[in-house]
Amino acid sequence: MDNGLLFRRLHHLHIKKLILSIGILAVVLSLLHLFAFPYGNYLSIFPHDNVVSISSTNGSKPFSVNPKLTDSDSNLDQKIDSDHNLPSDDVGQVDTALEMKEINLNLVSIFEPEKPVLVLPKNLSLVHDKEPKIEGSDISVTPISSALRKKGGKAMSITEMNSLLLVNSAEKKLKRPRLASQRDRELQDAKYQILNAPIQRSISQVHASLFRNYSMFVRSYELMESKFKVYIYREGEKPIFHNPYTRGIYASEGWFMKLMEKNKQFAVKDPKKAHMFYLPFSSVKLRNALNESGFRSQKDLENHLKKYVDIIATKYRFWNKRGGADHFLVACHDWAPRSTRKIFENCTRALCNSNIAGGFKIGKDVSLPVTYIRSSENPLKDIEKNPSPNKTILAFFAGGMHGYVRPILLHYWQNKQPDMKIVGPMPRDIEGKAKYREFMKASKYCICAKGYEVHTPRVVESIYYECVPVIISDNYVPPLFEVFDWESFALFVLEKDIPNLREILLSVSEDRYAMMKRRLKMVQRYFFWHKIPEKYDLFHMILHSVWYSRVFRVL
Repeated sequence: MDNGLLFRRLHHLHIKKLILSIGILAVVLSLLHLFAFPYGNYLSIFPHDNVVSISSTNGSKPFSVNPKLTDSDSNLDQKIDSDHNLPSDDVGQVDTALEMKEINLNLVSIFEPEKPVLVLPKNLSLVHDKEPKIEGSDISVTPISSALRKKGGKAMSITEMNSLLLVNSAEKKLKRPRLASQRDRELQDAKYQILNAPIQRSISQVHASLFRNYSMFVRSYELMESKFKVYIYREGEKPIFHNPYTRGIYASEGWFMKLMEKNKQFAVKDPKKAHMFYLPFSSVKLRNALNESGFRSQKDLENHLKKYVDIIATKYRFWNKRGGADHFLVACHDWAPRSTRKIFENCTRALCNSNIAGGFKIGKDVSLPVTYIRSSENPLKDIEKNPSPNKTILAFFAGGMHGYVRPILLHYWQNKQPDMKIVGPMPRDIEGKAKYREFMKASKYCICAKGYEVHTPRVVESIYYECVPVIISDNYVPPLFEVFDWESFALFVLEKDIPNLREILLSVSEDRYAMMKRRLKMVQRYFFWHKIPEKYDLFHMILHSVWYSRVFRVL
């Protein structure tokens, strides 16, 4: 055989072997990457879809954080409960904790074990570079150069949420029964009257601008007061049922339960007269039952709720009539969306954790305000209705380093500008709490940055102190969304725009700021709890949003 031909054949054979070896190596590396093999992040030849990074316009380096998560952590319960069991008079600095099995609080870095790296939700990942330190914190972060990207697509803007509300209000309907009942006809008539509400001229234009449609709101509220009837199930044992939790950051659900079960205007004893049916359980007490009442996992909690539904569905015909679509619940704990997602899929859910990316349905569900209540006897304790008019601070934030947004916020803005007071947690003694409130009262803008979840008590606190809320929490649906035009008195900043925060705030004209501040003063009344409910207070506003959802889902 010709030597040249033999050489060419051997050369081709070596090339085939080389290609086969590269293919096998690629498959192995892919499998390691797919199954999150330890140190898999070193396989840099594969793009990481979950990279967190932020570019800057103020000279700071962009950075990312390591979300090393595990499915179990023996210390997690204690660490979560250390936040949940704070005394009720603590300053509203501590947001709610993330679900177990979704976060590892050991803060152990596989790259530099002696320097802990902040834990992020599992939809975020990292690429490494140099490692700066957040001032005043033991948590380190990692700078990177690529742009912020989130798994599952871009964040939904407030404008897109507004559009979705219109679409869902028109499309999401209740299951039509075979024969329309008297209650159905009453709801149909109410819907017609709301849509054809007479124009209200007895209010200032500034006050009316708080609302999406003030005339429709007034007519809807009037009809709620005169017609709306609710049946409260008596079934269910304490402590999970009929046992309101009225202190702390989850108190909204407890105050609503407490006032609803005492109410005589809306509550009826005959379920046949009801337009809706209230499921009186506490998501906080349900969470606390874990490891205390024989429940070992979140699935056990869901099964407990499922058994409750089976009881009322067997005893009454109303659940099966519409598959629970004319039932509602009010729940403020972080876990509530997941615990109720399947069992109460058709129900109207009033949720504090109103994350549109986590199953919250605009037009069906109701966004519940997070109100930090310090006294079960006086829900208005420590709320000053006449804050200082002197606003010398441009922007204020203080709080624990929960989640991934707050470390980013501090990295870019802590000690960067004299008129921006952006710090970590403040002391929790009497002096520290008083100072926190003074900072809010003295600030033009209060930064409401998400913690482990999208909601935070800072939103309502900002309203109390006439400090324009700056909400940095992608996919968060603000409270009572179907009623208020939130952009008239609050700012929404996407997480990716944190490096431009100061520029965004300074771009607001003085005239616009002054108008937003006037509206904050006017909107306060709708976010106050009272021991004896008053017209347009938070009890009535939550109930109205539930009523409104029911009316606009009727055929």
